[in-house]
Amino acid sequence: MEPHEGQVRWLSNSNRPENLLCTGNRWGKSLVQAIKILHRCIFRIRKLEYDSCGKYNAVNVSITLDQSKIIFNNVLRLIKGKPIIEAVVNCVRWSPYPRLYFANGAVFTARSSQNRAEHLLGNDYDYINFDEAAFELHPDYVVDEVMAMRLADREGQLDLTSTPKGKNWFYRRAMKYEKKPDSCYFQQGATVENPNVSRKYLNRKIRSLSEQRVKQNIYGEFVDSADEIISEELIQRALAMATGLSEPVQGRRYCHGWDLARKVTHTAGVTLDVSCEPYQVVCIERFQANDWNTVLERIRLRHRKYGGRVLVDSTGLGDVVLGQLSDIGAEGYNFGGGGGRAKIELLTNLELLHEKGKIAYPYYEQRGEDELWSNLQELREATWSDNGSCDFLMALALACWIPSMIGKENERNLLHPRSGRI
Repeated sequence: MEPHEGQVRWLSNSNRPENLLCTGNRWGKSLVQAIKILHRCIFRIRKLEYDSCGKYNAVNVSITLDQSKIIFNNVLRLIKGKPIIEAVVNCVRWSPYPRLYFANGAVFTARSSQNRAEHLLGNDYDYINFDEAAFELHPDYVVDEVMAMRLADREGQLDLTSTPKGKNWFYRRAMKYEKKPDSCYFQQGATVENPNVSRKYLNRKIRSLSEQRVKQNIYGEFVDSADEIISEELIQRALAMATGLSEPVQGRRYCHGWDLARKVTHTAGVTLDVSCEPYQVVCIERFQANDWNTVLERIRLRHRKYGGRVLVDSTGLGDVVLGQLSDIGAEGYNFGGGGGRAKIELLTNLELLHEKGKIAYPYYEQRGEDELWSNLQELREATWSDNGSCDFLMALALACWIPSMIGKENERNLLHPRSGRI
């Protein structure tokens, strides 16, 4: 491996009992932690007085199991195709959670911190990496009472790594570590440090995003984020209730929301199963296409596959798109309607469904030439003041608007009882 300068600095200095890494997106946080974990497992890095116990336990923890698998899979990629390293690996087990067994007795696992990190209780570890720690809902209990005590047997090491999320507990922990250099190490990293990220793409993002989002998501700085649309707690609840993407099932009812691309954004489509609550996201599509015929045909294909009502972003396009999709009965929604109130109403409805626990979606990621995109990241970044490039968010909001439309239509069709005097 050839780590960039920021990664070298982290690998060289993050050897204190507690270490904290706060970076922008695509800095290479997952890869550098995979390197560190593999090194620690092969050489069983710890105080020699504890090395006679035989076992060596390392774990990567994140807020969901899907998230924790990202670093686990990076470790496997570092091993694959390297005969010398493959020789010290015994096997990989995936059920009930990912585990990697080494010939020297070391075991590396991936776990989630859900339910207040109950999956870690009863275990002991030599090394814990808490990935995306800034998004933990119960940080003081999970970090100080669960993780710290799992390391007590052999004076293990704790790493907290994350992209920032406002000036929350992760920010306060970083400031605390900065004042205790003897026992703690704190480092920040900007995306521009990574030479493998397209400079053209980064410059485009810097020009198109708000100053606040550039500081947080590219430069890894702590900024206030009080105007988020969906809170972290509600996002995690929606993830926990998800049943996963699925093919159409006969007898189920579906609806679709499509946010159409502008110059630098993507076309995104979301399909909901609204047969029962919570509504389940069963299909996600996100792509860039210059040919409108391609976009329209993909909308038709989705409708032919699942059936159901289709709501399309008609902002600035009006009757043109709807006219071409008249064969599937597509309906339009103009984000600019009512002097901008229409978009606020759409997002308010999405927020309300989250608060009522009526929406669920799985973690979904997409790798491109210039970026790794995920619906989770987009939902976290979306704010009331800055959501112009949140294609998945808007497609989801459009799909969620259809059940509310149906409810209003049903109310209008009710026969009101007659009243009289006796």
